[in-house]
Amino acid sequence: MDIRSSSLAFVLAATLAATGALSARAQNQADPVLASVDGVEIRQSDLALAEADIGANLPPITAEARRDALVSYLVDVTILAKAAEVKKLANGPDFANRLAYARKKVLMEALLEQESKNSATEAEKRKLYDESIKKLTPEQEVHARHILVETEDKAKEVLGKLKAGGDFAALAKEVSKDPGASDGGDLGYFSKEQMVPEFAEAAFKLDKGKISDPVKTQFGWHIIKVEDKRQRPVPTYDQVKDQIEAFVARKAQAELVVKLREAAKIERLTPKAETPAQPAPAAGKQKK
Repeated sequence: MDIRSSSLAFVLAATLAATGALSARAQNQADPVLASVDGVEIRQSDLALAEADIGANLPPITAEARRDALVSYLVDVTILAKAAEVKKLANGPDFANRLAYARKKVLMEALLEQESKNSATEAEKRKLYDESIKKLTPEQEVHARHILVETEDKAKEVLGKLKAGGDFAALAKEVSKDPGASDGGDLGYFSKEQMVPEFAEAAFKLDKGKISDPVKTQFGWHIIKVEDKRQRPVPTYDQVKDQIEAFVARKAQAELVVKLREAAKIERLTPKAETPAQPAPAAGKQKK
């Protein structure tokens, strides 16, 4: 053999070996081992799967405690799975069916996830945002404070103090029974639909800076002060992009399911459930 050829082959082999070692090392760094059970490794990627599986059922805890709980769960899964294998439970009549079902479910989820990622493009999200903004109708909002008391007489007493120059926010903190009294009765901006009708009607009739007469609602008696009025601002794209992305993804998934259903030959061998009949209205009563 030519010495030069032999040397070249050696260099190539060494290079490939080094590349393989570096690749394995990089993979181990990206997916580190978190624990092992009788030689079976539990990696970061396993933790991600456990998070997706049971994460929603965990209580609100710190990130470290959450990680520890998931690792403990995976340790138990590994131990119990190994014990089940020793007992040859995988050979049971039901195991193959459950495994096949789990495989189909994972494949379904993978397809829907892929469809979500492919559909929720920046262009598609921007398009939906622009279309939605065009459909928005202007809506007036009021920024108001209020003082809530139990009786009309108390409300009139408070109104008298305000007319005499009393500070609205200070009086709210002093006498209002509303939970927001500590903020001077500040309700922020709201639309008519967000308040009970009596309160909304009085607030939206007031001009900026004006104070209402006592207003009766189911909660008690109110004195209302309007701080400002405005048209509800249009949300920016960044403010709603997460909701838009979720909507686009769900829409794409639903359309994919409908498309695949239409293309499939589906035969139901069990009868569909009948829709329960609506009860007839009682005699003498009319629908409102």
